[in-house]
Amino acid sequence: MLSVTHLQFNYSKTPVLDGINFSLKPGENLAIIGESGSGKSTLLKLIYGEYDLAQGKIFWKEQQILGPKHNLVIGYDFMKYVSQEFDLMPFISVEDNIGKFLSRFYPEEKQKRTTELIKVVELEDFAKTKVKNLSGGQKQRVALARALAKQPEIILLDEPFSHIDNFKKQSLRRSVFSYLKEKNIACIVATHDKNDVLGFADKMLVLHQKKIIANDTPQNLYNNPKLPLIASFFGEFNVINGKVYYAHQLKIVEKSDLKGIVKANYFNGDYWLVKVGQNSNTIFINHSTPIEPETQIFFSFQK
Repeated sequence: MLSVTHLQFNYSKTPVLDGINFSLKPGENLAIIGESGSGKSTLLKLIYGEYDLAQGKIFWKEQQILGPKHNLVIGYDFMKYVSQEFDLMPFISVEDNIGKFLSRFYPEEKQKRTTELIKVVELEDFAKTKVKNLSGGQKQRVALARALAKQPEIILLDEPFSHIDNFKKQSLRRSVFSYLKEKNIACIVATHDKNDVLGFADKMLVLHQKKIIANDTPQNLYNNPKLPLIASFFGEFNVINGKVYYAHQLKIVEKSDLKGIVKANYFNGDYWLVKVGQNSNTIFINHSTPIEPETQIFFSFQK
C-alpha cells in the first residue's frame, strides 16, 4: 500500500503541508480536494519524489519514496504521474506517443496494448494524427494513455480532465476509472470537480490550511458535510442556525417560521435555483419553477 506519515513540506520558509497522514491500498481510488493553493498538486509531486520532504516518510509497499537529493532520476518504474503540463512528443502520432516506451521486441503485444489504451481514452479516430495537431483536451487524453502504457501499480493524476470538454468528459471518466479498477491500479486524483469524485473515488481527502481536515468516503462527506468548505465542493449550500444544508434540502411551503424575499432565479436543467434574501443572509433553494423576484416566500427543511 501507499503509506504517508507525518509529512511536512515548505516552499522556502513558507509552510505548505504539515502533519499529513494517510494510506492507500492497491487498486483504490483516492480523491484529493481543496481550494486553490491548498497543496493538492504539491502533495502529488511529493508522492512522486519530485521534491524532498522537510519531515516525514512516504512508502509504496516496501519501497521508500525519496526526492532529488537521493535520486539522480526522479520517479519510480511502478508509479506514473500525469501533470497539467503534458510533456508529449509533438511531431509523432498519438499511437507512437503511447507506444514509445513499450518494448520493440514484442511488436504484436505493443500494438495490442497501444490499441487498447487508445480505446480507453476514446481517441480511435486520431491514432495516426500527430500530437501537434490535437486540441488541449486530446493531448490530455494522450498523456493519460501514455502513463498507463507500462501498467503502473499507482498513478497520480493532477486535474486529469480539466482540458476536456463536457461532450467527452463523462464517458471518458467512466472509461479511465473502470480501466484502473479492472487492472488493480491505485489512483490518486487531485481535482476541483465533484464529478471526478462521485461515483469513482473510494476515499476523499480534504486539504485546508496545510492540514487534512477530512478523510472519508465521498458518500459520508456528502451526506454529512461538517464544514461549509466540504459542502461547497458538492453544490450550493446554506448555513442555517450553524448547520449546513444543501439547496435541495430546503423546500418552499405555504407557511413556516422561515421566510425571505426572492432575489433571482437560475435555470439548472431539471430544477431552478432560487436565490432568497433572508435578513442579511442569502439562501439558495431548489424549486421546480422560477418565482417572481421580490415575492415573499416561506421555506422549511425537507424530511
